[in-house]
Amino acid sequence: MALTSKANELKSKGEDIIVLTVGEPDFDTPNYIKNDAKKAIDSGFTKYTAVDGTADLKKAIINKFKTENNLDYKIDEIIVSAGCKQSIFNFLQVVIDDGDEVIIPQPYWVSYADMVKYSGGKPIMLSTNYKNNFSIDTNKLESLITDNTKLFMINSPNNPSGKYYDSKSLKDISDVLIRYNNIHISSDDIYEHIHWNSEKFHNILNVCPELRDRTMILNGVSKAYSMTGWRIGYAAGNAEIIKKMKTLQSQSTSCASSISQAAACSALTNICNELPVMNNEYKKRHDYVVSELNKIHGVECKPTDGTFYVFPSFKDFIAKNENISNDTELALYILEKAKVAVVPGSAFGIEDHVRISIAIDMESLKKAMHRLNKLCS
Repeated sequence: MALTSKANELKSKGEDIIVLTVGEPDFDTPNYIKNDAKKAIDSGFTKYTAVDGTADLKKAIINKFKTENNLDYKIDEIIVSAGCKQSIFNFLQVVIDDGDEVIIPQPYWVSYADMVKYSGGKPIMLSTNYKNNFSIDTNKLESLITDNTKLFMINSPNNPSGKYYDSKSLKDISDVLIRYNNIHISSDDIYEHIHWNSEKFHNILNVCPELRDRTMILNGVSKAYSMTGWRIGYAAGNAEIIKKMKTLQSQSTSCASSISQAAACSALTNICNELPVMNNEYKKRHDYVVSELNKIHGVECKPTDGTFYVFPSFKDFIAKNENISNDTELALYILEKAKVAVVPGSAFGIEDHVRISIAIDMESLKKAMHRLNKLCS
């Protein structure tokens, strides 16, 4: 957000800035979703709904889980919130108490650690490395578990790295977690449909159903359906925890927007022909950007499994540049000299990297890669 603000400030002064920081699709919301939202407005569906979401939307979410993920939920095991972010926040608030430890694999979405702290918990970072493509070492995971460990958080495909934890990785992780009955699991699946790994999408419950009662599945319509501004996320899990999340939500935001819920219901209950089109375009951009970044001396960019980010390492480039000592300085250097805005990897818990969003048209990406190549060469 800070880099985006700085980039927009420069743009307002007439600078030709290419912004590769924003984590939202550049495509419009599909027309069938917008049309059904208009129908909801015209029919007067503009009042409060139930705190935890309309019955129609919750049924659509249950059907989505059944048909796409082979997971069965009841209506009291689902809650709808104003974005997946609120679902995660509410979950942490009702599960984490002062002093509880939460294990978070690095790199991680920037809000995880601060939301854990806000709930009174202590983030425990599970380090990974780029050489091993950020795979989780289960021995290291188990070494971090203490009597105070309350939660393990996983995000797959991952923001910022684009890494997808395949079924074998998830099985190895679940083999550890199954032995500790006091540990909850949160599975952030928001990038589920922006995915090009050869394996069909799996989350941890697909490989270890025994973890169901202590796993919260978190998702939403923002990324897949290009509906970031509609602000609809949802969670599925233990009915008692969902009930507490509902109580918290009733005293904070109350229900999500009724119109947005109607739009989300439309998104989930109809065939979205735009989904594969958008995914194919992200993959084309991904392949191009990875190829171009790997042409730059001192930069390594591994192919990702999904999302609309790449997370290249500039470690060698930084080491050889006497004017730059870390990734934050690198991001500012790229912004000021190449007029390209990226996010430093340290914001996600991994230094010497930058996150580059490919949720922008190919022409802009080509211009950005040309500028980066010219600057770094």
